[in-house]
Amino acid sequence: MSVDPSAPYRALSLWLDQFEGDLAPQNPIRKDTSADVTIIGGGFTGLWTAWYLTERNPDLRVVVLEKDICGFGASGRNGGWCVGELVAGVDTFAKDSSHADAMRLARSVFDAVDEVGRVTRAEGIDCGYEKGGTVYLARNAPQEKRQRELIEAERAHGFTEDEIRLLTADEAKARVNATDVRSGIHFAATAALDPARLVRGLADACRSRGVEIHEQSPVIAVEPGRVVTSRSTVRSPVIVRGTEGYTRNLPGHRRSMVPLYSLMIATEPLDDSVFDEIGLDGRPTFADGRYAVIYGQRTADNRIAFGGRGVPYVFGSRITPKVERHVPTHDLVERTLVELFPALADARITHRWGGVLGAPRNFAPSVNFNRATGLADAGGYVGEGVAPSNLAGRTLADLIVGEDSERTTLPWVNRPSRKWEPEPLRFLGVWGTRRVMFAADQKEYATDEESKAGLLASRLL
Repeated sequence: MSVDPSAPYRALSLWLDQFEGDLAPQNPIRKDTSADVTIIGGGFTGLWTAWYLTERNPDLRVVVLEKDICGFGASGRNGGWCVGELVAGVDTFAKDSSHADAMRLARSVFDAVDEVGRVTRAEGIDCGYEKGGTVYLARNAPQEKRQRELIEAERAHGFTEDEIRLLTADEAKARVNATDVRSGIHFAATAALDPARLVRGLADACRSRGVEIHEQSPVIAVEPGRVVTSRSTVRSPVIVRGTEGYTRNLPGHRRSMVPLYSLMIATEPLDDSVFDEIGLDGRPTFADGRYAVIYGQRTADNRIAFGGRGVPYVFGSRITPKVERHVPTHDLVERTLVELFPALADARITHRWGGVLGAPRNFAPSVNFNRATGLADAGGYVGEGVAPSNLAGRTLADLIVGEDSERTTLPWVNRPSRKWEPEPLRFLGVWGTRRVMFAADQKEYATDEESKAGLLASRLL
Protein backbone atom coordinates (compact mmCIF):
# COMPACT_ATOMS: atom_id res chain seq x y z
CA MET A 1 0.00 0.00 0.00
CA SER A 2 1.49 3.36 -1.04
CA VAL A 3 1.97 6.15 1.50
CA ASP A 4 0.63 9.61 0.69
CA PRO A 5 3.67 11.93 0.89
CA SER A 6 1.36 14.83 1.71
CA ALA A 7 -0.09 13.14 4.81
CA PRO A 8 2.58 14.13 7.38
CA TYR A 9 2.25 17.77 6.35
CA ARG A 10 -1.55 17.81 6.42
CA ALA A 11 -1.38 16.84 10.09
CA LEU A 12 0.50 20.06 10.94
CA SER A 13 -2.49 22.45 10.97
CA LEU A 14 -6.09 23.03 9.95
CA TRP A 15 -4.81 25.16 7.08
CA LEU A 16 -2.49 22.52 5.61
CA ASP A 17 -5.09 19.80 6.15
CA GLN A 18 -7.63 21.77 4.10
CA PHE A 19 -5.19 22.76 1.38
CA GLU A 20 -6.48 21.26 -1.86
CA GLY A 21 -3.16 21.05 -3.70
CA ASP A 22 -0.33 18.57 -3.46
CA LEU A 23 1.94 18.94 -0.42
CA ALA A 24 4.53 16.37 -1.49
CA PRO A 25 8.04 17.89 -1.35
CA GLN A 26 9.25 19.12 -4.73
CA ASN A 27 12.64 19.38 -6.39
CA PRO A 28 15.13 18.58 -3.60
CA ILE A 29 18.54 19.93 -4.54
CA ARG A 30 21.00 17.20 -5.55
CA LYS A 31 23.96 18.93 -7.18
CA ASP A 32 26.19 21.96 -6.81
CA THR A 33 24.89 25.12 -8.42
CA SER A 34 25.14 28.91 -8.31
CA ALA A 35 22.69 31.79 -8.01
CA ASP A 36 22.55 35.56 -7.83
CA VAL A 37 20.55 35.35 -4.60
CA THR A 38 20.08 32.30 -2.39
CA ILE A 39 17.28 32.37 0.17
CA ILE A 40 17.17 30.01 3.15
CA GLY A 41 13.60 29.30 4.22
CA GLY A 42 10.41 28.77 2.21
CA GLY A 43 8.11 30.74 4.48
CA PHE A 44 6.65 34.21 4.09
CA THR A 45 9.91 36.13 4.52
CA GLY A 46 11.84 34.07 2.00
CA LEU A 47 9.06 33.87 -0.58
CA TRP A 48 8.09 37.54 -0.40
CA THR A 49 11.77 38.41 -0.88
CA ALA A 50 11.97 36.12 -3.89
CA TRP A 51 8.74 37.48 -5.40
CA TYR A 52 9.80 41.12 -5.09
CA LEU A 53 13.29 40.37 -6.42
CA THR A 54 11.63 39.13 -9.62
CA GLU A 55 9.71 42.42 -9.71
CA ARG A 56 12.88 44.49 -9.30
CA ASN A 57 15.01 42.45 -11.72
CA PRO A 58 13.46 39.51 -13.61
CA ASP A 59 16.91 38.45 -14.84
CA LEU A 60 18.18 37.54 -11.38
CA ARG A 61 18.68 33.84 -10.69
CA VAL A 62 16.98 33.30 -7.32
CA VAL A 63 17.19 30.00 -5.44
CA VAL A 64 15.12 29.13 -2.36
CA LEU A 65 16.26 26.30 -0.08
CA GLU A 66 13.61 24.88 2.27
CA LYS A 67 14.28 22.14 4.84
CA ASP A 68 10.79 20.60 4.54
CA ILE A 69 8.05 22.11 2.36
CA CYS A 70 7.04 25.72 1.79
CA GLY A 71 4.76 26.61 4.68
CA PHE A 72 6.05 23.89 7.01
CA GLY A 73 6.81 26.37 9.80
CA ALA A 74 4.86 29.30 11.20
CA SER A 75 3.76 30.43 7.72
CA GLY A 76 1.51 27.37 7.43
CA ARG A 77 0.39 27.08 11.05
CA ASN A 78 -0.31 30.59 12.40
CA GLY A 79 -3.60 32.21 13.34
CA GLY A 80 -4.21 33.78 9.94
CA TRP A 81 -3.92 37.34 11.23
CA CYS A 82 -2.50 39.61 8.54
CA VAL A 83 -2.14 42.38 11.10
CA GLY A 84 -0.38 45.69 10.58
CA GLU A 85 1.47 45.61 13.88
CA LEU A 86 4.99 45.09 15.11
CA VAL A 87 5.47 43.61 18.54
CA ALA A 88 7.77 46.55 19.30
CA GLY A 89 5.93 49.85 19.09
CA VAL A 90 6.65 53.40 18.00
CA ASP A 91 8.55 54.31 21.18
CA THR A 92 11.00 51.44 20.71
CA PHE A 93 11.95 52.37 17.15
CA ALA A 94 11.94 56.11 17.88
CA LYS A 95 14.75 55.67 20.43
CA ASP A 96 17.31 54.91 17.73
CA SER A 97 15.84 57.14 15.01
CA SER A 98 13.07 59.71 15.36
CA HIS A 99 9.37 59.76 16.10
CA ALA A 100 8.66 60.63 12.46
CA ASP A 101 10.67 57.63 11.21
CA ALA A 102 9.03 55.29 13.72
CA MET A 103 5.62 56.46 12.54
CA ARG A 104 6.73 55.91 8.95
CA LEU A 105 7.55 52.32 9.86
CA ALA A 106 4.23 51.80 11.65
CA ARG A 107 2.22 53.07 8.70
CA SER A 108 4.35 51.06 6.26
CA VAL A 109 3.24 47.93 8.14
CA PHE A 110 -0.38 49.16 7.89
CA ASP A 111 0.11 49.45 4.13
CA ALA A 112 1.59 45.93 3.97
CA VAL A 113 -1.83 44.52 4.87
CA ASP A 114 -3.28 46.09 1.73
CA GLU A 115 -0.26 45.06 -0.32
CA VAL A 116 -0.80 41.41 0.63
CA GLY A 117 -4.38 41.75 -0.61
CA ARG A 118 -3.23 43.38 -3.83
CA VAL A 119 -0.72 40.62 -4.63
CA THR A 120 -3.15 37.81 -3.82
CA ARG A 121 -5.65 39.31 -6.25
CA ALA A 122 -3.00 39.89 -8.92
CA GLU A 123 -1.67 36.33 -8.62
CA GLY A 124 -5.07 34.69 -8.22
CA ILE A 125 -4.25 33.30 -4.77
CA ASP A 126 -7.52 32.31 -3.09
CA CYS A 127 -6.61 32.57 0.60
CA GLY A 128 -9.89 33.92 1.98
CA TYR A 129 -8.45 37.41 2.47
CA GLU A 130 -10.98 39.69 4.19
CA LYS A 131 -9.98 42.96 5.82
CA GLY A 132 -12.27 43.21 8.84
CA GLY A 133 -9.81 44.71 11.32
CA THR A 134 -9.13 43.42 14.82
CA VAL A 135 -11.30 43.83 17.90
CA TYR A 136 -9.38 43.73 21.17
CA LEU A 137 -11.77 43.23 24.07
CA ALA A 138 -11.42 44.44 27.64
CA ARG A 139 -13.09 41.97 29.99
CA ASN A 140 -12.14 43.33 33.40
CA ALA A 141 -11.40 46.73 34.93
CA PRO A 142 -7.58 46.61 34.56
CA GLN A 143 -7.89 45.70 30.87
CA GLU A 144 -10.39 48.53 30.38
CA LYS A 145 -7.97 50.98 32.05
CA ARG A 146 -5.07 49.83 29.87
CA GLN A 147 -7.20 50.30 26.75
CA ARG A 148 -7.97 53.92 27.65
CA GLU A 149 -4.29 54.56 28.33
CA LEU A 150 -3.29 52.92 25.06
CA ILE A 151 -5.68 55.05 23.01
CA GLU A 152 -4.37 58.20 24.73
CA ALA A 153 -0.81 57.16 23.83
CA GLU A 154 -1.77 56.38 20.24
CA ARG A 155 -3.46 59.76 19.86
CA ALA A 156 -0.32 61.43 21.21
CA HIS A 157 1.71 59.59 18.57
CA GLY A 158 -0.63 60.83 15.86
CA PHE A 159 -2.70 57.77 14.98
CA THR A 160 -6.21 58.63 13.81
CA GLU A 161 -9.66 57.36 14.77
CA ASP A 162 -9.84 55.62 11.41
CA GLU A 163 -6.69 53.67 12.26
CA ILE A 164 -7.40 52.75 15.87
CA ARG A 165 -10.23 53.74 18.18
CA LEU A 166 -11.83 52.95 21.51
CA LEU A 167 -15.18 51.12 21.47
CA THR A 168 -17.88 51.25 24.10
CA ALA A 169 -19.03 47.94 25.54
CA ASP A 170 -22.07 47.95 23.25
CA GLU A 171 -19.96 48.78 20.17
CA ALA A 172 -17.49 46.02 20.99
CA LYS A 173 -20.20 43.44 21.63
CA ALA A 174 -21.91 44.34 18.35
CA ARG A 175 -18.73 43.13 16.64
CA VAL A 176 -17.62 40.33 18.99
CA ASN A 177 -20.31 39.24 21.45
CA ALA A 178 -18.10 37.64 24.07
CA THR A 179 -18.78 37.43 27.81
CA ASP A 180 -18.02 40.23 30.29
CA VAL A 181 -17.12 42.84 27.67
CA ARG A 182 -16.44 46.27 29.21
CA SER A 183 -14.87 48.07 26.25
CA GLY A 184 -12.90 47.35 23.12
CA ILE A 185 -10.42 48.67 20.62
CA HIS A 186 -10.93 48.48 16.87
CA PHE A 187 -7.66 48.31 14.95
CA ALA A 188 -8.37 48.74 11.24
CA ALA A 189 -5.22 47.34 9.63
CA THR A 190 -5.94 43.60 9.82
CA ALA A 191 -7.18 41.01 7.36
CA ALA A 192 -8.17 37.44 8.19
CA LEU A 193 -6.85 34.80 5.79
CA ASP A 194 -5.80 31.18 5.34
CA PRO A 195 -2.00 31.31 5.74
CA ALA A 196 -1.29 27.94 4.11
CA ARG A 197 -3.13 28.91 0.94
CA LEU A 198 -1.24 32.19 0.92
CA VAL A 199 2.22 30.68 1.39
CA ARG A 200 1.63 27.81 -1.04
CA GLY A 201 0.12 30.18 -3.60
CA LEU A 202 3.06 32.52 -3.17
CA ALA A 203 5.46 29.64 -3.79
CA ASP A 204 3.64 28.78 -7.03
CA ALA A 205 3.74 32.44 -8.08
CA CYS A 206 7.50 32.51 -7.47
CA ARG A 207 8.02 29.36 -9.51
CA SER A 208 6.04 30.85 -12.38
CA ARG A 209 8.45 33.80 -12.33
CA GLY A 210 11.48 31.55 -12.63
CA VAL A 211 12.46 31.21 -8.97
CA GLU A 212 14.03 27.80 -8.24
CA ILE A 213 12.51 26.35 -5.07
CA HIS A 214 14.15 23.27 -3.60
CA GLU A 215 12.15 21.58 -0.83
CA GLN A 216 13.58 18.92 1.48
CA SER A 217 16.94 20.66 1.11
CA PRO A 218 18.21 21.36 4.64
CA VAL A 219 21.02 23.88 5.02
CA ILE A 220 23.88 22.80 7.27
CA ALA A 221 26.31 25.71 6.88
CA VAL A 222 26.32 29.33 5.71
CA GLU A 223 29.27 31.59 5.01
CA PRO A 224 29.77 34.59 2.72
CA GLY A 225 29.34 33.45 -0.84
CA ARG A 226 28.38 29.86 -0.03
CA VAL A 227 25.47 27.82 1.31
CA VAL A 228 26.05 24.14 2.08
CA THR A 229 23.11 21.72 2.09
CA SER A 230 23.11 18.05 3.03
CA ARG A 231 23.64 17.15 -0.65
CA SER A 232 25.24 20.12 -2.40
CA THR A 233 26.78 23.58 -2.30
CA VAL A 234 25.19 26.73 -3.72
CA ARG A 235 27.57 29.59 -4.49
CA SER A 236 25.93 32.98 -4.32
CA PRO A 237 27.09 36.56 -3.73
CA VAL A 238 23.92 37.31 -1.73
CA ILE A 239 22.46 34.97 0.88
CA VAL A 240 19.20 35.74 2.70
CA ARG A 241 18.18 34.01 5.92
CA GLY A 242 14.42 33.86 6.54
CA THR A 243 14.29 31.05 9.09
CA GLU A 244 12.45 32.72 12.00
CA GLY A 245 11.97 30.24 14.91
CA TYR A 246 14.10 27.64 13.13
CA THR A 247 17.14 29.94 13.08
CA ARG A 248 18.45 28.00 16.09
CA ASN A 249 19.19 25.06 13.75
CA LEU A 250 21.88 26.98 11.84
CA PRO A 251 25.48 26.80 13.11
CA GLY A 252 26.34 29.83 15.21
CA HIS A 253 22.72 30.90 15.66
CA ARG A 254 21.55 28.84 18.65
CA ARG A 255 21.04 32.03 20.69
CA SER A 256 20.04 34.41 17.89
CA MET A 257 16.32 33.65 18.05
CA VAL A 258 14.31 31.84 20.72
CA PRO A 259 11.61 29.47 19.42
CA LEU A 260 8.44 30.10 21.43
CA TYR A 261 5.43 27.80 21.12
CA SER A 262 1.87 28.79 20.34
CA LEU A 263 -0.95 26.23 20.11
CA MET A 264 -4.27 26.38 18.26
CA ILE A 265 -7.60 24.62 17.87
CA ALA A 266 -10.36 24.83 15.26
CA THR A 267 -14.05 24.07 15.53
CA GLU A 268 -16.19 22.33 12.99
CA PRO A 269 -17.99 24.66 10.54
CA LEU A 270 -20.69 26.44 12.54
CA ASP A 271 -24.30 27.26 11.66
CA ASP A 272 -25.26 30.83 10.86
CA SER A 273 -27.40 30.81 14.02
CA VAL A 274 -24.23 30.58 16.11
CA PHE A 275 -22.82 33.70 14.46
CA ASP A 276 -26.15 35.45 14.97
CA GLU A 277 -25.31 35.08 18.66
CA ILE A 278 -21.54 35.63 18.79
CA GLY A 279 -21.15 38.16 15.98
CA LEU A 280 -17.95 38.32 13.90
CA ASP A 281 -19.70 39.77 10.85
CA GLY A 282 -17.06 40.84 8.34
CA ARG A 283 -14.60 38.40 9.94
CA PRO A 284 -12.72 40.69 12.34
CA THR A 285 -9.95 38.90 14.17
CA PHE A 286 -10.33 39.05 17.94
CA ALA A 287 -8.43 38.89 21.22
CA ASP A 288 -8.73 40.28 24.73
CA GLY A 289 -6.46 42.26 27.00
CA ARG A 290 -4.94 39.47 29.08
CA TYR A 291 -1.16 39.23 29.33
CA ALA A 292 -1.07 35.58 28.20
CA VAL A 293 -1.92 36.20 24.55
CA ILE A 294 -5.01 34.70 22.90
CA TYR A 295 -6.12 35.20 19.29
CA GLY A 296 -8.92 34.02 17.03
CA GLN A 297 -10.67 34.40 13.71
CA ARG A 298 -13.81 33.31 11.89
CA THR A 299 -12.56 31.34 8.91
CA ALA A 300 -13.93 31.61 5.40
CA ASP A 301 -15.79 28.31 5.93
CA ASN A 302 -17.33 29.46 9.25
CA ARG A 303 -15.08 27.74 11.75
CA ILE A 304 -13.47 29.45 14.72
CA ALA A 305 -9.69 29.08 14.66
CA PHE A 306 -8.38 30.03 18.08
CA GLY A 307 -5.02 29.95 19.81
CA GLY A 308 -2.99 30.81 22.87
CA ARG A 309 0.29 30.14 24.58
CA GLY A 310 0.79 27.42 27.18
CA VAL A 311 4.17 25.69 27.26
CA PRO A 312 6.19 28.58 25.85
CA TYR A 313 9.69 27.19 25.54
CA VAL A 314 11.79 24.01 25.78
CA PHE A 315 15.20 23.98 27.47
CA GLY A 316 18.06 24.53 25.04
CA SER A 317 15.74 26.15 22.46
CA ARG A 318 14.78 22.67 21.29
CA ILE A 319 11.94 22.26 18.81
CA THR A 320 9.90 19.12 19.44
CA PRO A 321 6.58 17.91 17.97
CA LYS A 322 5.58 16.72 21.46
CA VAL A 323 4.89 20.28 22.56
CA GLU A 324 2.89 20.98 19.40
CA ARG A 325 0.39 18.36 20.62
CA HIS A 326 0.37 19.31 24.32
CA VAL A 327 -3.00 18.08 25.62
CA PRO A 328 -3.19 20.27 28.78
CA THR A 329 -2.50 23.42 26.74
CA HIS A 330 -4.99 22.49 24.02
CA ASP A 331 -7.59 21.75 26.71
CA LEU A 332 -6.90 25.17 28.26
CA VAL A 333 -7.25 26.88 24.87
CA GLU A 334 -10.60 25.12 24.34
CA ARG A 335 -11.87 26.11 27.79
CA THR A 336 -10.86 29.71 27.13
CA LEU A 337 -12.75 29.75 23.84
CA VAL A 338 -15.92 28.45 25.51
CA GLU A 339 -15.47 30.95 28.34
CA LEU A 340 -15.49 33.72 25.72
CA PHE A 341 -18.38 32.22 23.74
CA PRO A 342 -20.58 29.81 25.75
CA ALA A 343 -22.57 29.13 22.55
CA LEU A 344 -19.57 27.05 21.41
CA ALA A 345 -19.77 24.63 24.34
CA ASP A 346 -21.10 21.82 22.13
CA ALA A 347 -19.07 22.65 19.04
CA ARG A 348 -16.82 19.81 17.94
CA ILE A 349 -13.10 20.54 17.86
CA THR A 350 -11.76 19.07 14.64
CA HIS A 351 -8.12 20.18 14.70
CA ARG A 352 -5.44 20.73 17.34
CA TRP A 353 -1.98 21.86 16.36
CA GLY A 354 0.93 24.10 17.25
CA GLY A 355 4.26 25.45 16.16
CA VAL A 356 7.05 27.85 16.97
CA LEU A 357 7.52 31.55 16.37
CA GLY A 358 10.80 33.43 16.52
CA ALA A 359 11.66 35.93 19.26
CA PRO A 360 14.86 38.01 19.16
CA ARG A 361 16.36 39.17 22.44
CA ASN A 362 15.05 42.72 22.01
CA PHE A 363 11.59 41.55 20.86
CA ALA A 364 11.87 43.87 17.86
CA PRO A 365 11.81 42.57 14.26
CA SER A 366 14.50 43.73 11.90
CA VAL A 367 15.72 43.67 8.29
CA ASN A 368 19.49 43.39 7.86
CA PHE A 369 21.83 43.45 4.86
CA ASN A 370 25.62 43.62 4.87
CA ARG A 371 26.68 44.52 1.35
CA ALA A 372 30.32 43.69 2.10
CA THR A 373 29.57 40.06 3.04
CA GLY A 374 26.37 39.65 1.01
CA LEU A 375 24.60 38.24 4.08
CA ALA A 376 21.02 39.33 4.77
CA ASP A 377 18.21 38.34 7.10
CA ALA A 378 14.80 39.43 8.29
CA GLY A 379 12.44 38.27 11.00
CA GLY A 380 11.89 38.24 14.73
CA TYR A 381 8.19 38.97 14.32
CA VAL A 382 7.19 37.22 17.59
CA GLY A 383 4.00 35.84 16.05
CA GLU A 384 2.98 38.89 14.02
CA GLY A 385 4.77 38.13 10.77
CA VAL A 386 2.13 37.72 8.07
CA ALA A 387 2.01 41.43 7.11
CA PRO A 388 5.46 42.57 8.33
CA SER A 389 7.14 39.78 6.33
CA ASN A 390 5.71 41.34 3.18
CA LEU A 391 7.28 44.68 4.03
CA ALA A 392 10.50 42.89 4.95
CA GLY A 393 10.57 41.08 1.60
CA ARG A 394 10.09 44.34 -0.30
CA THR A 395 12.78 46.02 1.78
CA LEU A 396 15.30 43.22 1.27
CA ALA A 397 14.65 43.28 -2.47
CA ASP A 398 15.33 47.03 -2.54
CA LEU A 399 18.51 46.64 -0.50
CA ILE A 400 19.82 43.74 -2.61
CA VAL A 401 19.31 45.42 -5.99
CA GLY A 402 20.59 48.74 -4.64
CA GLU A 403 17.34 50.62 -5.08
CA ASP A 404 16.98 53.67 -2.83
CA SER A 405 13.47 53.81 -1.43
CA GLU A 406 11.60 54.98 1.63
CA ARG A 407 11.69 51.38 2.82
CA THR A 408 15.48 51.16 2.97
CA THR A 409 15.63 54.01 5.48
CA LEU A 410 12.99 52.64 7.86
CA PRO A 411 14.30 52.30 11.43
CA TRP A 412 14.08 48.51 11.53
CA VAL A 413 16.76 48.26 8.81
CA ASN A 414 20.14 47.07 10.08
CA ARG A 415 18.95 47.02 13.67
CA PRO A 416 20.39 43.76 15.00
CA SER A 417 19.62 42.32 18.42
CA ARG A 418 22.12 40.92 20.90
CA LYS A 419 22.07 37.19 21.54
CA TRP A 420 19.93 35.51 24.16
CA GLU A 421 21.53 34.46 27.43
CA PRO A 422 23.02 30.97 27.72
CA GLU A 423 21.12 28.25 29.54
CA PRO A 424 19.79 27.95 32.17
CA LEU A 425 19.26 31.73 32.24
CA ARG A 426 17.30 31.63 28.97
CA PHE A 427 14.94 28.95 30.28
CA LEU A 428 14.46 30.64 33.65
CA GLY A 429 13.78 34.01 32.05
CA VAL A 430 11.17 32.78 29.58
CA TRP A 431 9.37 30.52 32.03
CA GLY A 432 9.57 33.02 34.88
CA THR A 433 7.97 35.74 32.76
CA ARG A 434 5.28 33.35 31.59
CA ARG A 435 4.38 32.35 35.16
CA VAL A 436 4.14 35.98 36.24
CA MET A 437 1.84 36.79 33.34
CA PHE A 438 -0.50 33.84 34.01
CA ALA A 439 -0.62 34.75 37.70
CA ALA A 440 -1.34 38.38 36.80
CA ASP A 441 -4.26 37.37 34.59
CA GLN A 442 -5.68 35.15 37.30
CA LYS A 443 -5.50 37.98 39.84
CA GLU A 444 -7.06 40.56 37.53
CA TYR A 445 -9.96 38.32 36.53
CA ALA A 446 -10.57 37.25 40.14
CA THR A 447 -10.28 40.65 41.86
CA ASP A 448 -10.82 43.25 39.12
CA GLU A 449 -7.63 44.88 40.41
CA GLU A 450 -4.54 45.66 38.37
CA SER A 451 -1.48 43.43 38.74
CA LYS A 452 1.73 45.45 39.05
CA ALA A 453 3.74 42.28 38.45
CA GLY A 454 1.99 41.73 35.12
CA LEU A 455 2.76 45.28 34.03
CA LEU A 456 6.41 44.83 34.97
CA ALA A 457 6.71 41.50 33.13
CA SER A 458 5.09 43.01 30.02
CA ARG A 459 7.49 45.95 30.06
CA LEU A 460 10.47 43.64 30.53
CA LEU A 461 9.45 41.77 27.38
